[in-house]
Amino acid sequence: MNRRPTLLTAITLTAAAALTLSACGSDDSSKDKDNDKIAGAETGGEKSASPSASASSSAERPKIELPSDVTYKFEWKKTGDPDKDAVLSDAEQRIKAVDMAIAEQDPLHEAYRFYSEGTAAAGSETYIKEFVDHKARTTGLTRYYNESLTMKDNGTAALVYCEDQSKAFNKFLKTGKTDVTPVTKDSYVIYAGTLRKNKNGVWVTETLTSQRGSAKCQP
Repeated sequence: MNRRPTLLTAITLTAAAALTLSACGSDDSSKDKDNDKIAGAETGGEKSASPSASASSSAERPKIELPSDVTYKFEWKKTGDPDKDAVLSDAEQRIKAVDMAIAEQDPLHEAYRFYSEGTAAAGSETYIKEFVDHKARTTGLTRYYNESLTMKDNGTAALVYCEDQSKAFNKFLKTGKTDVTPVTKDSYVIYAGTLRKNKNGVWVTETLTSQRGSAKCQP
């Protein structure tokens, strides 16, 4: 569930992945009320390889290849904790894998399904298909910041983070035209997800929700 300041007319935070924050498995009593109403959706020529995640497992991760005009700035800080850093690494790879699926126009791309399951994977499939139906993909720079990661006693990880879409847009494949949209408060999105380590040692995203215009994410 990602992206873009204003999505294609028909790609407006579809209800396919709509969940409450509590459905993300965040059972803390949070002091930040912004997170209480997150309701979600998912979101991505020549290609340039993106580094693979350096997670602590023997799983053979898919190679992430993206158009050269799709770039990222991850401001997520290394924690020094191997498990937490692995969660952040696999979450980052999932984000890139969704954009790769959009660029390759494949709603069932193996890369994003490697990093997601359940409602998160289903929401990604629906979201990617919208881009395919409109023959469009993502372009520009997307920034990720203000992350908060909690490891749960039940073996899951709760990850909340912000996304800055002010320099990320839709690009139409037939014309090559980029739909440059103005920056508004809705260019900033908050996400909340639950991840669980699978048998291959990969932290897969099981649920993901989002809310545009969150006060927590405004510059």
